[in-house]
Amino acid sequence: MDATTPSPEQAQPHSTQRTGSAFITVLLIEMWERFGYYGITMLLVLFMVQRLGLGDAQVNLIWGAFSVMVFATPAMGGWIGDKVLGAKRCLVLGAMTLGLGYLLLCLYGDRLPALLVALSVIIIGNALFKPNAANLVRRIFEGSQARFDSAFTLYYMGSNLAAAIGVLLTPWIKDHWSWYAAFGLCCLGPLLSLTYFALAAHKLGGMGSSPDNHPLRKDRLVLVLLGMIATLCGGTYLLRHSDLGVDCVYAGGVIVIGIFVHMILRGSRHERAGLMAALILLIEASLFFIFYQQLATSLTLFALRNVDGNQTLFGHHLFTWSPAQYSATNALWILVLSPLLAWLYRRLGQRDLPVAGKFAIGFAAVAAGFFSFGLSGMVAVNGLVPSWVMLVGYGFYSLGELLVAALGLAMISRYVPARMGGFMIGVFFVAGGVAQYLGAIIANFASLSAEVKDPSLSLPIYTRLFDQLGLLALAGAVVALALLPLIKRLSLAHAASGAGDAGHADGRAVAAS
Repeated sequence: MDATTPSPEQAQPHSTQRTGSAFITVLLIEMWERFGYYGITMLLVLFMVQRLGLGDAQVNLIWGAFSVMVFATPAMGGWIGDKVLGAKRCLVLGAMTLGLGYLLLCLYGDRLPALLVALSVIIIGNALFKPNAANLVRRIFEGSQARFDSAFTLYYMGSNLAAAIGVLLTPWIKDHWSWYAAFGLCCLGPLLSLTYFALAAHKLGGMGSSPDNHPLRKDRLVLVLLGMIATLCGGTYLLRHSDLGVDCVYAGGVIVIGIFVHMILRGSRHERAGLMAALILLIEASLFFIFYQQLATSLTLFALRNVDGNQTLFGHHLFTWSPAQYSATNALWILVLSPLLAWLYRRLGQRDLPVAGKFAIGFAAVAAGFFSFGLSGMVAVNGLVPSWVMLVGYGFYSLGELLVAALGLAMISRYVPARMGGFMIGVFFVAGGVAQYLGAIIANFASLSAEVKDPSLSLPIYTRLFDQLGLLALAGAVVALALLPLIKRLSLAHAASGAGDAGHADGRAVAAS
């Protein structure tokens, strides 16, 4: 069916009650799975440094290559969900694969070759799970364009609730028992996600992609499984030879631009303005993932070496942080800020800021966060900065994340036709993966040799990096502001043409947001 001719289901929004029930179902499935994912990933850099004894530079490049593939492969997972197996079936297969990856880490993670295989399994599981969960949210809210920003902000909040629990709990389990007990706990996430899906799948009736509405074709499933095996081999090779990641970055960037150019040239006249706006905003959003990569690399290692883990309030000791737990403050801040922003978007309605304007504010907030980390050396004692520095810096950063990364998915949903929704959500993650590898290279500017043990020597290395990242984020804010007029013109053209599906039907809402 042509994208300009909405189906009856697209043309009429789902009832509020059914929409809310379906959204909560996807949200809970996502939350259980993300508990395991973030619990694992926020430990891995420290695990490779502290347990396996790898150097900072090697760890950053392995993590960078892992990030590229985690973010790049969902493009294919989204396409499989759109055209081959169906979004809901990919959700199930992805959760099963992720659980297997976590189990391999638990059983064999102390050997680097086995760890790389486990990481490759996690990459494949995430590729199938992540884009199709987001695409289900998009399909739930078809015909309700004005609710996109609010829905995706709440969806992002749910993921971060799970992340906060996972990142706070798994380091505590590691400290009191072992790394492998923490990895084992994360296996429960996909298991609970699958259990809840089995109990609540009926609430998603009719809301999947086209293949979900037809019987499963076994030949297609076999081809997908063979593709998963091939990806496992290729992913393990690239992780083992992480220096090839630079070539992957160049190739990924060319592919992303090429896909958009192809879509713009082949799309109908009324789709082009929306796709051009999406491409510009995608490039802006990609810059954010350079900063996002620092959470697992430079900021985590900074917390290990240069942050006093004793949390105090008015001189009274409250508790002691484990270095890996600081990244949970990112998720906790998002839990606080998400409902406030979602309420604000709905309250403003058509007076809301355009997405490009929110991006500009978001980059300014990220800059404030990294400048907070960079200036922390002024309050350091013997090379150690107080925990409050991390809480304040992560607060500014988290506001920026909500205004850029969270709305990046809403931006794809707004400007891209429904027939390519899952695939283009995957393309969004490809761009993020490319930027994350660049972020890992940047994190290596603060990599330390094993001989550097004195916090007073490592502190200026980290703070210099954070100051430079703050300046980069500030430049991103300036560019986003400069592009506002162009984005507005493209949005108006997109709205005036009645582009895409029923999700684009309310032209005034699209132009306003």
